[in-house]
Amino acid sequence: MVLVAHSWLPAAALATLLAAGAGNGRATPPDSTATSTPFLLREVDVHGSRHWFAVWVPPGWSPDRVWPGVVFLHGSGEFGGDGLKPTAVGLGPVLRAHPERWPCVVVFPQKPLEDEEWEEREDLVLAELASARAEFHIDSDRTALTGMSQGGHGTWMLGARHADLWSCLAPVCGYGRPRTVARRVSMLPVWAFHGLLDDVVDPQETRRIVDAIRAERTKRGLDPEGESGVRLTLYPDANHNSWDAAYSEPDLPAWLLAHRRPGSGTHR
Repeated sequence: MVLVAHSWLPAAALATLLAAGAGNGRATPPDSTATSTPFLLREVDVHGSRHWFAVWVPPGWSPDRVWPGVVFLHGSGEFGGDGLKPTAVGLGPVLRAHPERWPCVVVFPQKPLEDEEWEEREDLVLAELASARAEFHIDSDRTALTGMSQGGHGTWMLGARHADLWSCLAPVCGYGRPRTVARRVSMLPVWAFHGLLDDVVDPQETRRIVDAIRAERTKRGLDPEGESGVRLTLYPDANHNSWDAAYSEPDLPAWLLAHRRPGSGTHR
């Protein structure tokens, strides 16, 4: 993995780059020294292929301390090679609207193809997290994983496949394998979200996984709910887009940033 490029992007450049990255091709970022958006564009080399990704740097960021981190996995519509489309839906707009509520570094990986699942690109996610962690001083004990739709599935599956990396999980309208996920993430705090009118991903997908994790925690003598257990928020009037409501939850930023990896120290 090699960090090879970076730039701040102004609003006009962001729009240009989103248009350029609409297909599967890899876009080249415009030259700019402006700072009108809070997203930095970075590039990594993974198995000989270069990939752009975006990083949110909060107001007041300084290298003098370590910062909590969040990895956001986008849905199927934000695939591509531009690196920035993932910031346009879900968590990105909330960061722009309320930066003061998110004192953390957020990493936005991007899948090159629509019809692949996030677990097929786990090397990409892990490489970009490692790169951002080194440059932006992300605390390895306080790194949360979240995502929407296909990224909600990615949250369940990468959460299960690499449970030792994450401090907590926040999947939104996701789907997965209840028994596999439950066995592997039962020690992690989880806050899951889904719209009850979702006609793209059945809300029962989230319910089944949550029920399985709660059962696994009970079997292990752990509180199935509670602050470090499993929370489930269902939106009665939401269709597939439950992410606008989920990422606007007033308590979500503090919840994501409060937890530490199990076994790493104080675990709230």
